Amino acid sequence: MEIAEITPAHVDAVVALWEEAGLTRPWNPPAADLQRALDGATSTVLGGFRDGRLVGTVMVGHDGHRGWVYYLAVAGAERGAGRGRQLMTAAESWLVEHGAVKLQLMVRGSNAHVVGFYDRLGYADADVRVLAKRLD
Repeated sequence: MEIAEITPAHVDAVVALWEEAGLTRPWNPPAADLQRALDGATSTVLGGFRDGRLVGTVMVGHDGHRGWVYYLAVAGAERGAGRGRQLMTAAESWLVEHGAVKLQLMVRGSNAHVVGFYDRLGYADADVRVLAKRLD
């Protein structure tokens, strides 16, 4: 799998992948999230391509200290082949190159099965409570 930054030409494929992976929510338009990441000075979306076809993504960004990962998705037919691990390694490398010293991510409570994946990659529960407020 080759990993490269997503471009606006990939928007439809990215959104379709995120929908297939169950990452989208009706109140949070995925194309708008993607565009914000692509337009940001401290963020991007990395895509995993196999034979020219998008098979995975990871959104990555940082605040100058902490890096964040969102929208890690791997196409159903590609799961179990190490694609998620490759994308997370690429995200970690991108963050190191951009000066982040820590990586954080959030897993929805309804997505508990993915916690084992992150455990195997060396991530641990940070024992913090995430609070949120919609600003739109």
